[in-house]
Amino acid sequence: MNPKALAAEFFGTLWLVLGGCGTAVLATGAFNDLSVGIYGVAIAFGLTVVTGAYAFGHVSGGHFNPAVTLGLVAGGKFEASKAPTYIVSQVLGAIGGALIIYLIANGVSDWETGGFAANGYGEQSPGGFGLGAVLIAEIVLTAIFLIVILGATERRGAGGQAGLAIGLTLALIHLISIPVSNTSVNPARSLSQALFAGGDYLAQVWVFWVAPIVGAVIGGLIHVALLSTDEDPAFA
Repeated sequence: MNPKALAAEFFGTLWLVLGGCGTAVLATGAFNDLSVGIYGVAIAFGLTVVTGAYAFGHVSGGHFNPAVTLGLVAGGKFEASKAPTYIVSQVLGAIGGALIIYLIANGVSDWETGGFAANGYGEQSPGGFGLGAVLIAEIVLTAIFLIVILGATERRGAGGQAGLAIGLTLALIHLISIPVSNTSVNPARSLSQALFAGGDYLAQVWVFWVAPIVGAVIGGLIHVALLSTDEDPAFA
């Protein structure tokens, strides 16, 4: 495994968590009256993917997400043997990003960890959505995310604009599902925040591994079966 690819996945995932979850923790009114709100958080996640894709994508493919890695395996665009080391790098990068957020937030003397931008259902859902609703949202939205990724990066896809398309999709996904689950679609992001939030958030983190991975695999299989043109002679 190319160590530069693993480094790119580490730093790309760190940036995703720092930029996205950092905005949610530090810039949503927790410390002052200046809040970017749900729209700012959604944009922040989209921007981290866009910038990360162009900074690191040429090195590692710019996954930054265990579900994306496994969805690309299901879609035939990534070698299964490389997936475990990619996922380890992503998880470590996410934890690094969460640690940086924690250290910054502790610069305020009376700050409490609280939800720490963690994902959850029931009482831990921002809108009080139950487990069933959260599972549907996470599975469907992650599947769509993979369909966009695989379509945008095909030979006849978006080419140099693929990173922008993928980032905008992630922003839209957050606009849909922040009220539902605080938006995961990324197991590494969910685990990193739950480790610091603790309690029920950590107890529920399994949902945000299972649902995004299931959704990503479904998205990858849909792309291969119904949408891919790379191997279709009609699109040669």
